[in-house]
Amino acid sequence: MSQFTLAACAEMLWRDQAIEWRAKRLTELGFGVGLWNWTDHDLAKLEKSGATFTIMNGYLRGRLSDDEGTTELLKTAYETAQVGKRLGVARLNLHGTGLGAGGLPVTPCATITGHMWLNAYDTLRRIADMGEKEGVTFTLENLNLPVDHPGVSFARAEDTLALVSSVNHPHLRLNLDLYHAQIGEGNLIELCRKSLPWIGEIQVADVPGRMQPGTGEINYRGIALALKAMGYNGAVGMEAFASGDPEVALEQFRAAFTV
Repeated sequence: MSQFTLAACAEMLWRDQAIEWRAKRLTELGFGVGLWNWTDHDLAKLEKSGATFTIMNGYLRGRLSDDEGTTELLKTAYETAQVGKRLGVARLNLHGTGLGAGGLPVTPCATITGHMWLNAYDTLRRIADMGEKEGVTFTLENLNLPVDHPGVSFARAEDTLALVSSVNHPHLRLNLDLYHAQIGEGNLIELCRKSLPWIGEIQVADVPGRMQPGTGEINYRGIALALKAMGYNGAVGMEAFASGDPEVALEQFRAAFTV
């Protein structure tokens, strides 16, 4: 048995099946369930699936960098918190800016100014206070700029860590995505060690291809052993496509993180 809480993103597996079917199947296989935008789904059917939802997108629109974006982010984060409570979602996930088609930013940003950093810090402080009041936990996810998300503000793991550690609030944690970090920064074990006090969830996929552990260059078994040695026993979510049969991919993921 793994010492971690293992989950998988339902959006990326069995893509020809209804989302509630995927959630139920993941539950039968012993995994928690990750979602993206709640507005894409029938909430009543998800409730009936019996799934334990570990994470979903924690907002619908908005960004950290300016007042207009902050207003939208806070508004839609509050709406999402109500849905999160209804489904019992453990963590509500944020990005530096809203993502559109193909994962591209709705509002691209080439340069982050000092004012934008201050606005992001203030926005996340308000998000953390909202999380405490509503009884939910938000996470801030790092993304990668070279391959999947060019133009996203505050995308690098060093950015998300700087913001979350500065706010330093139990209702704002890191969603540390090691797939994105490998593309953008590398040095994954040391990144985990540095981030450890603020990690709410770790997400994984292999590089290149964004498929399950064991299909690319990342030594996820080594990372799992290092996380165990650090004392991490929280959530690890596979946010990855399957290279073939999704159930085989899930067993590869489970094997890598059973330490």
